[in-house]
Amino acid sequence: MADYTVISDIGLSLVKVLRRALVPELIGHPDGVGLAHPHDKGDMNLTLYLFEVKENTDFRSNEMIDQGDRMRFPPIAMDLTYLITAHSASDVLSRSIDEHRMLGKTLQVLHDHNVLKGDDLVGSLTGTDGQFRIVKEEIPLDTAISLFPNMPYKLSLCYRIGPVFVDSTRVKTTSRVRERQVHLKQKK
Repeated sequence: MADYTVISDIGLSLVKVLRRALVPELIGHPDGVGLAHPHDKGDMNLTLYLFEVKENTDFRSNEMIDQGDRMRFPPIAMDLTYLITAHSASDVLSRSIDEHRMLGKTLQVLHDHNVLKGDDLVGSLTGTDGQFRIVKEEIPLDTAISLFPNMPYKLSLCYRIGPVFVDSTRVKTTSRVRERQVHLKQKK
């Protein structure tokens, strides 16, 4: 369970994992991996773009959460889908090779490290027992191309992370039962 910041904290946790794996071998500096649209990459070599936030209905709950003198409405379970794109500033002869290596290493890392947990987690998730699955997703080519408006499509990877729970802010006050009455009748 987490506050609304969990969405950014998941993205930053994923960035942390990829920085550990790609810097400095394939990417020169930690700021070379970050959250951005592929078009707004700036000096980044690997961008992670959250392009879909979808409810995970497998984890939908109607159970109220007991908090003593009040009941909190259940959290919403979400899946976050990221487009991961490599960008190289190398010359034309080696640009594709660099990008393919970055994508290959990313595939390898996320295949071997398919759960965000423990020291991977940052922000509000630090020190929690949260575990978030990382799953490779296949998206239709026309969807992928639509994520690159007014620019040529770049080969990218797509990953879904979840379930991610966002707490509800709605609460219902309750009071403890202080007395009860029981009426018994003898059955004839």
